[in-house]
Amino acid sequence: MAFSAAVRKDSMRDLIARLRSTHGAAFAWHKTLPALLVLLIYVAPAVAEHTRFWRQSDYDAFQKGDAKGVAVRSDGRIVLAPKFTPFADASLAYLWSLRVDSHGNLYAAGGSNAKIVRFDASGKATTVFESQEMTAQALVIDKNDNLYVATGPDGKVYKVTPAGQMSVFFDPKTKYIWDLAIGTDGTLFVASGDPGKIFAVAPSGNSQLFYNAEETHVRTLILDGKGNLLAGTEPNGLVLRISLAADSSAADAGKPAARPAANRRGAAPAAAPAAATTGSPDEGSHSAYVVYETARKEITALTLDPAGNLYVAAIGDKRPGQPQAPVAQGDQNASNGQTVTVTIGAPNGAPQPQAQTPFIPFPPLSSASVYRIAPDGAPEEIWTSREESVYAMGLSAEGKLLLGTGNQGAVIQLEGDRVFSRLAKAESEQVTAFARASNGKVYLATANPGKVFTLGPELASEGTFESEPFDAHIFSRWGRLAWWGQNGAGSGVELYVRAGNTSDPGKNWSTWAGPYRNPKGQEVESSPARFVQWKAVLHGTSNPPADLSWVDVAYLPKNVAPEVSGVVLQNPGIRVSGFGQQGVSPQSAPVQLRMPAAPGTTGGSQRAAIESPRFEPPPQGFGQKGFQAVLWNAEDVNDDELTYSVYYRGENEKDWKLLKDKLEQKFYSWDTNSMPDGAYYLKIAASDEKSNPPNEALTAERVSDRFVVDNTPPTITELTSAPAASAAPGDPAVTIRFRASDTASSIVRAQYSLDAGDWTIAPPIGGLSDSPAEQYSVTLPGVAPGEHTVSVRAYDQFENESAAKITFTVPAARR
Repeated sequence: MAFSAAVRKDSMRDLIARLRSTHGAAFAWHKTLPALLVLLIYVAPAVAEHTRFWRQSDYDAFQKGDAKGVAVRSDGRIVLAPKFTPFADASLAYLWSLRVDSHGNLYAAGGSNAKIVRFDASGKATTVFESQEMTAQALVIDKNDNLYVATGPDGKVYKVTPAGQMSVFFDPKTKYIWDLAIGTDGTLFVASGDPGKIFAVAPSGNSQLFYNAEETHVRTLILDGKGNLLAGTEPNGLVLRISLAADSSAADAGKPAARPAANRRGAAPAAAPAAATTGSPDEGSHSAYVVYETARKEITALTLDPAGNLYVAAIGDKRPGQPQAPVAQGDQNASNGQTVTVTIGAPNGAPQPQAQTPFIPFPPLSSASVYRIAPDGAPEEIWTSREESVYAMGLSAEGKLLLGTGNQGAVIQLEGDRVFSRLAKAESEQVTAFARASNGKVYLATANPGKVFTLGPELASEGTFESEPFDAHIFSRWGRLAWWGQNGAGSGVELYVRAGNTSDPGKNWSTWAGPYRNPKGQEVESSPARFVQWKAVLHGTSNPPADLSWVDVAYLPKNVAPEVSGVVLQNPGIRVSGFGQQGVSPQSAPVQLRMPAAPGTTGGSQRAAIESPRFEPPPQGFGQKGFQAVLWNAEDVNDDELTYSVYYRGENEKDWKLLKDKLEQKFYSWDTNSMPDGAYYLKIAASDEKSNPPNEALTAERVSDRFVVDNTPPTITELTSAPAASAAPGDPAVTIRFRASDTASSIVRAQYSLDAGDWTIAPPIGGLSDSPAEQYSVTLPGVAPGEHTVSVRAYDQFENESAAKITFTVPAARR
């Protein structure tokens, strides 16, 4: 941040001299001087240089651009991304689950209505399941390629054989079926919601309540390969571990996961079941251990890597003690309008059933976290976002964690050490599922609309990145383009530049100029304009793969004249000084200054400053008779250093006369005693000559309002005394009359004093003090016989004062 030129080095020298003269030899130079030198570094005026540089070098800047085939890393690098291509369109609003069978066929589950679509290697689609429920929420495939499909809401689990035979396999009689998992022995685990329970269904179709979670929803399931079922819940964001072996004691799995029931997206709390131990069918046959309680509300995905690390995706902020109100009948989620109507109460005083949650495929929960739980149980948050939600997780061919997010349809890859890459952005709003083929290719499903894409395992052969358009605010010439990357030299990176005068690059901009291949810099051939944009093309032919860390574009804004946006004259008798300035008497009383209005955006969008405004310490005002002060506002869109000149002109004069030049602060005050009384105008002229060659310097001017100089005191005439005509008999009253007048301003008040007594206000005849000449008549009742003296004084608007006196005798009363 540059300080104003008003704060100069000589001002600091003055301050040091004052400190030294004040403290003498005792002044602690060894302590104070270093601090003052540091201050000098910051307050020294910065001479503006018109040549500027637009640099982009970090994730926040890069993520605003358009990436195709390249990944934007959180450490500020752009690299080639895994090849990302459309695979198939499921012709559904959203997809929830992907699975690959033993023959390499891909199955996608979604809605609405509930449907399972099979895709062969070419992407040809075949519908293998369809029902009238709203959505196919979950899908698993057993070792014999039988499909198990969970539909919802108020749905069932269907079995579809390879021959296409479809049957109801399990009906849990719950509101939601959120996820399915299948064991090596063919046991199907079913996660439900409202209330949250897990059911175990044998291949024969026999079922039992496996675990009662005492949560509103069990959202996701995964088998860890060690004889345990892992589950994620809502609304307490719990990760549970449940042994597949029947319990002989609750202690076998640790402390039971008994939690109070809570709301889910507007649902009223379910009746709290008993603690999750072995026993009655309502309690389930197994108990659970809380592996981790996240800081989020809802677990959306669980994934294990080959090393045994468990990854947990969770969304939504917990709000203890603030349950959401039940959703009224027919409410909809504004983002997609997909709901199921539920009944909140029964008519005619009938018993109130438990309120149920409307089915909202993508609730408005923004904010997410991803946690890694090590094999020894130690948790760690490894990624978080306040803008995105995570709906799915998977592993790339290299074993890196992939996140499917919304509501921008981005695929994010965690690189380790809290570094992540935004690999791709789908045309859809949400990425909802991953599935990996045997060849390392990753399939991903999306929603709004429901499509399938492939990711990797090979890198894209070529990728492009278009930066966001840069607004120079002023018509500018473009200079050298330079960039750097660890592997950016050679033919691996090519850059292009285009420019235009609209904020939308698609509207009549210049064509792309380039390619530019020299990272050390090349002159840009785009025509001068206000906006500019660069594009990088990364080629996969280089080894190691090319990358890009920063890009610089030099530009020279056209010099624009400064603007003096406001001039404010202070009341007469005020002197202004700035930081470190001398000349004001220490006895002077501080005065509140009237400041010019802050500069607006006049003059169009060019008035927006290119750089941060300079810091300027506010001036201070003090009362000092005879002084006049003026403050002004001025700005320069080039951020040039400005100097100012102050001119004055009499009201009936034509030529401006210089009062003061080479000012660097935006205020000035002067002693007006050298000026004849009368009306004047000031002109403030601002120049950017200190920052430009003489032939390119520009100036701007602004004239002040009319002001008056008046240093001459009023005159008092016609001062007389006479017995009061209206006095009562025997009352020695005296009437004092006088006239006060001024040539330049109005008389504002008058006073009188009898025999050196207290001063008393004398009202003018007519009562108003609003004229350059006023008549006064004051009656003094009960004046004692003898000689007396009355003093009078008058003030004009500028506090100029004049005084006069008269002596008279009151005769003694007759006997």
